[in-house]
Amino acid sequence: MAEHNELGKLGEELAIDFLEKAGYKILETNWVFQKAEIDIIAQKGNVLAVVEVKTRSSVDFGLPQDFVKPKKIGLLVKAVNEYIITNDLDSEARFDIIAVFKNGKNYEIEHLEDAFYYF
Repeated sequence: MAEHNELGKLGEELAIDFLEKAGYKILETNWVFQKAEIDIIAQKGNVLAVVEVKTRSSVDFGLPQDFVKPKKIGLLVKAVNEYIITNDLDSEARFDIIAVFKNGKNYEIEHLEDAFYYF
């Protein structure tokens, strides 16, 4: 596995652990619809959190969350709409980003709730 893939997998594992400790129930990981992949679908109360995980080995070239582009947002919106319809859910959907980045020898996690909106 390529080094960037291993880093991404580590970031997703750290994000799952972070969410579980914060009281979220993980419903799906790496859920795919057409060309879109949702890294994590989690639920806390009546809120369905659609989580995009961005992991970087440093922030030298920008913060991880800066790499979620409009095209990706559009794909996430389509995918979560399908997920809600397929699973007949009556939940409020929220789009979050979990940024994971290396700071010295440790990884830091930033959870951005309502990171973007859709119309």
